[in-house]
Amino acid sequence: MGWLFLLLGVMAEATSHVALRATNGFSNWLPSTIVILGHLVAFLFLGQAMKSLPVGVVHTIWTGLAIVVVTAMSTLIYKQHLDAKVWLGMIIVAIGIAIINLSGASHTH
Repeated sequence: MGWLFLLLGVMAEATSHVALRATNGFSNWLPSTIVILGHLVAFLFLGQAMKSLPVGVVHTIWTGLAIVVVTAMSTLIYKQHLDAKVWLGMIIVAIGIAIINLSGASHTH
């Protein structure tokens, strides 16, 4: 269940970060509300994930996946296209996350 909470936390965080661009300095109420609620929901889910997963694993996967998801969402929503070097860097992050999960280290407290 911790992995589901972690994934939901990543999605809430990524949505919040992507909406941040549309706030126009927090002068647009709808995206501003999405940012604030997104961060609150993200931390609630992450807190639940940390009940069954180590803090270091949660934080590593949260940040790594958030980078990739935010970039993908901003490409789709804002048409921000990144060059191959940036995508290569994100692939390296994803490989690092996979290595952490496949390391065989215990994921319990």
